[in-house]
Order: sequence, then structure tokens, then C-alpha cells
Amino acid sequence: MTEDIKIKISNLTKIFGPKAQSMVKHVENGMGKEELLKEHRHVLGLNQINLDLTNKNIEVIMGLSGSGKSTLIRNVNRLIEPTSGSIVIDGEDLTKMNKEQLRSFRQRKTAMVFQSFALLPHKTVMDNVCFGIYLQGVTGEESHTRAKKWIDRVGLTGYEDRYPSQLSGGMQQRVGLARALTSDTEILMMDEAFSALDPLIRSDMQDLLLQLQEELHKTIVFITHDLDEALKIGDKIAILNNGQLVQHGTSQEILMTPADEYVKDFVKKVNRSHVLHAESVMTDSKPEKIESAVKVNKNDTIDNVLCEILRTNSECAIVVNSGGSEVGYINKKDIANVVKPLVDEAA
Repeated sequence: MTEDIKIKISNLTKIFGPKAQSMVKHVENGMGKEELLKEHRHVLGLNQINLDLTNKNIEVIMGLSGSGKSTLIRNVNRLIEPTSGSIVIDGEDLTKMNKEQLRSFRQRKTAMVFQSFALLPHKTVMDNVCFGIYLQGVTGEESHTRAKKWIDRVGLTGYEDRYPSQLSGGMQQRVGLARALTSDTEILMMDEAFSALDPLIRSDMQDLLLQLQEELHKTIVFITHDLDEALKIGDKIAILNNGQLVQHGTSQEILMTPADEYVKDFVKKVNRSHVLHAESVMTDSKPEKIESAVKVNKNDTIDNVLCEILRTNSECAIVVNSGGSEVGYINKKDIANVVKPLVDEAA
């Protein structure tokens, strides 16, 4: 089945320096980040990125500090100007738009949630949430009605007249999220949106985002340096290293088939049994003799599969799809092989 691509990024390169355009040919000929800095004193932020982001997915872009993830999202909405390449959203190439066209496109298509909250300190919660739609020309009672809906949905009922200084960090980020949702754009961009929050509040915000996405089905581009966060919320994950795209795939693909040593090192401490699904681990070879087995869904985590095997004292699990048809089999040895990398690392 062909994927519905919302954002198509092609050969996107960003070079920082006074003669950036003339440096593109060196990058296209294979010059890397360190060489470009050493020989030409220019910084390579993004190196010929090719990435398709699927419509109505949460697409996570992650990497360590300096990997280029925040540079990428700022290039996608042209807060930073790309040096070369194209960014096509719904058939429109952002790199060819003039300032007026770009401003109109952003107001219609995209909203952004920042790590630093980016709230107006002299405005109330209500006015902050309304700010995006004010720019769209929506004012008066209609703006307050739309804003109130999302203020309530993110759990801030009763705080409409408070100021940012009167709110906790988690509450301020809920205001930022409500503002983005009130704009009712198809694309939501979130740059390290939960990184400044305490772990428990961060987890709550992740859960809230997933709940809202089940209803709204927006295209969400989410930047993070936290692999656990990426695995929890991402339909797909793109991993960057030194401005290059290393791998783009589902959490299952990245854990089971890491593209290189960088990705392998990135995921080696993940508790795979919490993340991997039965479908990723099962075999299609039916045991010759099954005296006792328990049925599990193909989307069950390996933790759940093992619990069911132990709870029912079964030899193996029969994996079924949503229609109840058998699609594979898992035994305790299969599960042991999955968690073995974690055991080896601990040893």
C-alpha cells in the first residue's frame, strides 16, 4: 500500500557561513562536516536529507545534541533558510515561496510548539491561546469559543485569566499546545516541546498528545533527543547524526534492524520487551506438537506475551491478527533471544 506523503524533503542541505551557496558543491562531492569546517570554515548543519513524512502520523526526528534535528524542523517551515534542496508540502514547494506566500502558508498549514513555551508574559492564558487565530483574522466571540474548547481539552479549565508567571512549566506547555491546536492547522511541529518538563509531567504530556492524536489525526513532526520518548509516541522515527539521516522507520524496525553502529549503540539500552510487538518477534514455523498454548494479539508487547505464557503455564503463544487468524508463534526461547542484547549489556 502506497503511503500518503504529507511532507517530502529532497536533497535538503543547510550550510552556515558567508559563502554557503558555493560550499554546496563540496558537500555534494562527499565532503563531510569536519572537513568543511577545517578546510572552508563553514558549518554543515544538514547534509542532503531525503525524508518522506507520512500524513496523519507522529513523525519523530531525533538525535544527540548537534545532530541537526532542530535545524531540520526550522528548515521545514523556513524559520531557517535552506541552502539547497526542496521541501514540498501538499504539492507546494516552500523553498520557492516569497515572504507573503510563506506567511500565508504557515498560517493555513502549520503551528509550532517550542521547548521554551514562547508565551506572551503580559497576556492571559485566553489571549495567548487566541494569538494564533488572531493572526488568521479570527477575533471576538468566535476566537474565545475556539480557544475555550482547547483550554478545556488540555486540562486548564478555570485558568483562562491567569498569566504565564502564575503557571507551572507543565501548565505553560499546555497553553502552548492549546494555542497550536486552536489554530486548527493540518501540521503540528513540536521542537523539544516536553524536554524542559519534569519526568512525571513529561509523561503526562506525552499521554495527552497521544490521546489528542487518536481524535485529530494531524501530521505531527516531533523533535526529541530522548529515545524512550520517541519510541513511546512515534509512528515512525528518523535518526540524525552529524546532519545526516541515518535511519527512518518504525520503532520495531529500528530496534530489530538498526542501520549502523550509531543506531545500534543508540538503542542498546532500551528494554526491548517493553517496546517490541509480538509481530516483530514471532516465527511462522508452527511447532510440531503443541500441548498448551495461549493466543495473543500481534500488537501485544513481548512483556504481555510472556505474562500470558506464564499465567497460563503454556509452552508457547499463538499470535493472531485483528480478525482472529493465526499469523505466527512465539515461545520462551524467542523472547529470550530478543532481550539477550539487554542482558549482554548489563553483564
